Amino acid sequence: LSCLEDELLLQIFSAMFEKKVVPDEPVVEQGEDGDHFFVIEQGIFDIIVQKNNQQSRIGQYKNSGTFGELALMYSYPRPATIVAITEGNLWGLDRVTFRTITVTFQLEKKKRLQMLLASVPFFKSLEATESVKMLDVVEEKTYQPGECIFLKGEVAEKFYIVESGEVKIVPEKFSGEEVGIVRHHKEDYFGESALISNKPRRTSAYAEGEVKCIVMDVQALERLLGPYMDILKRDMSHFEELIKLFESWQMPTF
Repeated sequence: LSCLEDELLLQIFSAMFEKKVVPDEPVVEQGEDGDHFFVIEQGIFDIIVQKNNQQSRIGQYKNSGTFGELALMYSYPRPATIVAITEGNLWGLDRVTFRTITVTFQLEKKKRLQMLLASVPFFKSLEATESVKMLDVVEEKTYQPGECIFLKGEVAEKFYIVESGEVKIVPEKFSGEEVGIVRHHKEDYFGESALISNKPRRTSAYAEGEVKCIVMDVQALERLLGPYMDILKRDMSHFEELIKLFESWQMPTF
């Protein structure tokens, strides 16, 4: 579960049920079909394995631990029996609930990302199948307050869409002071120079408070859909807009 996104984990935790046990009560038994995952909040539990008609204790949980993770993914015989030695308290989750939550979460996330991508003018010429493929080369990333998203001088390789929070773009610094600051909010995009050139960035970007962005690797996008310049040329108005913007970045600053 540690690899799951925070929002999904919160939904899963909210769906877990409490289970209280008494001494000598088996929580799961070796060989039975496992379909529940458990987190130990309190109590001591023995791990017992039976082999050749002999039982042996191979381990013990003391007031912490988890067991039954594989049961969330598929049906399989329990490899061991877990027995309460003391009174205890556990939190459980069944496979059907886990699958329902994760599938629903992924569908909602996919829909949300598609809507955000569709709001970017440069992507409006994409066909429906291309828009779906684009989801394979984007990721959601959370930045902490003050964290640098990219620095001036770095090679432009990624394109960003703000999903939540505020991003500060800083073009120049004079005598330690930030000059020409631009701020981006939800559904705004930045870093678009990566769409037409991988030349060094002319600005730096920082998170103002906690920020969540959709991050697109442009090279991965081109491997998937072909040269992005060809895609941009489908809509000449947006293509010319981006070229003019890029040319303005090439002008010397004093």
